[in-house]
Amino acid sequence: MTEKEKKKGEKVEEKLQPSEIEAKKQDTKVSEEIQKKIEEMKGQKKGKEVEVPRSEEREYIIPLRAKLVKVQKYRRAGKAIKLVKEFLVRHMKVRDRDLNKIRIDTYLNDFIWTRGIKNPPTKVKVKVFREGEIVRVELAETPDRLKFKKAKLENRDKRAAEMGAKKKKAPRTPADSEKKKPESAAEPEGNKEEAKEKKAAVVEAGNKMEKAAAKQSKHMTKGLGGPKTKPIRKALAK
Repeated sequence: MTEKEKKKGEKVEEKLQPSEIEAKKQDTKVSEEIQKKIEEMKGQKKGKEVEVPRSEEREYIIPLRAKLVKVQKYRRAGKAIKLVKEFLVRHMKVRDRDLNKIRIDTYLNDFIWTRGIKNPPTKVKVKVFREGEIVRVELAETPDRLKFKKAKLENRDKRAAEMGAKKKKAPRTPADSEKKKPESAAEPEGNKEEAKEKKAAVVEAGNKMEKAAAKQSKHMTKGLGGPKTKPIRKALAK
């Protein structure tokens, strides 16, 4: 630095009040702490999951009607999701206007696609919060239909977790399996013989019924499947 620049800096510092000087020092300390935390996060292992705290929680009502009217009907639902991302990139001040840093919740996506690709909602009320550099979006007021779906999925996840915990328990010993055998597996031999005799008696009765039906068909005039003959004329019968 030249002597002129040094003199200018000294004059500026003299003009500043002591409260402004302290505020500048505090800002520098905060920036240094933030840089240290960022370096610590980078130094951690990739396998470990780091919980990022939420910040800047806000609510917005995003208008969609004016821009969706100009779009073809078969592209309106996809365009509505893009408009939500563009609105939040602008209002949440995302760097480089990167749409990939905005993550939309599944229920918000379902809400936009409920009425099909041609007729998305004209406005959406959302709740937004930051997780580091990523901005997450959720529905501020979920309708009853989506509440039912959400509760159903949560119950399914709970049941799956319970089933997984039961399978992880220690396997049963062979002694325990023998104790808890069903009664049908340990039937005595006498009962088995009686069951066989009953089956044989039923088969014999069926055979007798078939024989009796065949005898009756023989004694009939034409029989069940006998040949069909024409009546003989009386003149020829003499």
